[in-house]
Order: sequence, then C-alpha cells, then structure tokens
Amino acid sequence: MKTKRLVMAGVMAMALAGGAGTALALGDGTAQTTTAAADGTGSVAPAAATAVTATTAGPRVVQPYRPVEIGQGAKMGLLPQGRQNYVVAWEDFASAVEQAKGYVGDSIRPNSLSGGLQTDGDDALFTGAFRTDTVPSRITVRVGAGPEQAAGMLMLPGEPGWGTYYLDAAGAGAPKETTVVTAYGADGAVLATLSFEPFAAGR
Repeated sequence: MKTKRLVMAGVMAMALAGGAGTALALGDGTAQTTTAAADGTGSVAPAAATAVTATTAGPRVVQPYRPVEIGQGAKMGLLPQGRQNYVVAWEDFASAVEQAKGYVGDSIRPNSLSGGLQTDGDDALFTGAFRTDTVPSRITVRVGAGPEQAAGMLMLPGEPGWGTYYLDAAGAGAPKETTVVTAYGADGAVLATLSFEPFAAGR
C-alpha cells in the first residue's frame, strides 16, 4: 500500500506523510529532503480531478485550484496567490491548497526551472515549475544516457509567466544517474535546464 504524500511547492519544499518513501525538492540546482505530516483541514470545495496526458504542444490551461491527476494517485493544482505556487497531493487536496495560499513571492529565478522527485519503491514521479519569458512548447526529462521523455505541462489562464510540469515514471525506480530537465521553445531553442545528481534513499 502506497504511503500518502503531499508536495507544497510555494516554498520549494516537499512533505512526506507517514515517514515511508523518499522525497526530494530542488530549486535552481539545490537539493534538500524534508519529512513532515500532511494533515490539517481545508475549506476548498472538492472538484473532480482531470486526467491529463503528456503533450508537446505547450501547457494545458487549467483553472486555479483545480485538481489534475498526474499519475500514481497524485493530484496537482496551481494557485494564483504568489508566484510558481502549486501543490501535489496524494490525499486531502483541499487542505494542501489552503495551506499553500499563504505562500507569496518568486520561488525560482527568471528563465529557470525547479524540480522535485518523489520515489516510492520502484515508482518515481518528477514534478516542478518553469518560469520563462517564453512559454515552453515542451519540457523533457532525461536520466543519464536514456531518452528524453516528454513531461505533461499545466499553466493558469492569462499570461502568468510560469507553469508546472510532471512525469509519471512508474516502475523506473530512483534515478541512478544525472537527471536533466529541459524546457524548449516552439523553434526548438533551449529556454532553461536543470540537472541534479542521484540522491541517497531516505529512512
């Protein structure tokens, strides 16, 4: 049975409820691990989650606070409060959104990517945000010399200047080589990159 987890990205932190599995959060190439409880109450009315598949045609526009299924039972939601503010929750999505509403300010530099990795046994889930002058046409994740895998992308309506990405790598296990995330423009130009090394498994 999978442990339920929560990612609160407004402060570039990932929280893990129950103490099982490994969580990693990255911002501009800096990694840290955090464990915390993911409880509390919320007042956001629940909404039906929307399943989204990876695309190479740019981000899908979603409404604020709407839960989007991104694989392995996780739901991602984008918030208009602050900048690059989003959550990934395996349970109590409404509570996660309420907690994240208090986060403000820019969490990543202009024209850069943030990244997070959640592993649970052989399952890996990559998530993060982009903040770029040009909206990416696609974002890919590559581990070592493996192929570039297209990530799903989400963005709020209008021109927020940022959005999120995710890649469900169920069965792939924790990366054992350098992971590189790349955002591309419509003309194929590289807009931003982020790389991080393998990390030791948590307790």
